[in-house]
Amino acid sequence: MSRHQESSRDGKASGRGSNNLRSKSNARGNAPIKRKTGASADKAASAAKGSSQKNKDKDGIRLNKYISNSGVCSRREADMYIATGQVSVNGEIINEMGYKVKLDDDVRFDGTRINPEPKAYVLLNKPKGFSVTTSNEKGMTVMDLVAPATKSRIQPVGRLGRNATGLILFTNDEKLMQKLTNSKAGLPRLFHIELDKNLKAEDLEKISKGLSVDGKKIFVEDISYVNGSPKKEIGLKLRNVGSSVIRTIFEHLEYQVVRVDCVTIASLTKKDLPRGKYKHLSQQEINNLMML
Repeated sequence: MSRHQESSRDGKASGRGSNNLRSKSNARGNAPIKRKTGASADKAASAAKGSSQKNKDKDGIRLNKYISNSGVCSRREADMYIATGQVSVNGEIINEMGYKVKLDDDVRFDGTRINPEPKAYVLLNKPKGFSVTTSNEKGMTVMDLVAPATKSRIQPVGRLGRNATGLILFTNDEKLMQKLTNSKAGLPRLFHIELDKNLKAEDLEKISKGLSVDGKKIFVEDISYVNGSPKKEIGLKLRNVGSSVIRTIFEHLEYQVVRVDCVTIASLTKKDLPRGKYKHLSQQEINNLMML
């Protein structure tokens, strides 16, 4: 009997011939690998990329990239500035190459805070009932109204009371914000004010010349009655960034402020900007603010 015949009788094959009788096994070790193709592969790749991006964002971004994204210089130049101690993070000088920061860190280049986000300049015509704050613990705020405008972290320049209305400017341009909130220069704003009674001519004169309240002198740019309206409606121009000074002025003279509406901010007006709506400033409008 040949070896082949003997193997056939037992129902087994040696594996050397062509008539191998062993059946194919579907055990885990021998199962074919299923490969994802088409949409499934793209979806898996996208999910992996998204997971990687989340981990990257969680860990922060390299300091040199942060500086480069802010437009200050290239990454290579940023490394040089980091090495020479010209960059600080949250008040601490950083010399470490590859140091990672988060978007909300206070990063300063040569003493000036920088921001890697695109610059944004948004003008809102504020309605009543919205607080001018970035806190989300104050109910409805102006940040809710401008949230769709940009992904950049803009902040309001100056303040308006919750029940005040009118123009308010938002930006993430740190340099411009510092300029517009400077106590000496300030930001010129024109308010339309309604009082509970007519403003006496002598009181208008007192405000025009400057009032002394609690030992502090308060000056205004201009004050006048509103043409064609009762004398309880006043136009008042200030360079103060907050509107609380308005109530201080009139309450000192025993008037109650009924309504406050910010009509203009420098050369910016409410023209074609309905209440509750916002717009992005044009380049010319931005340039005009820079020249204040």
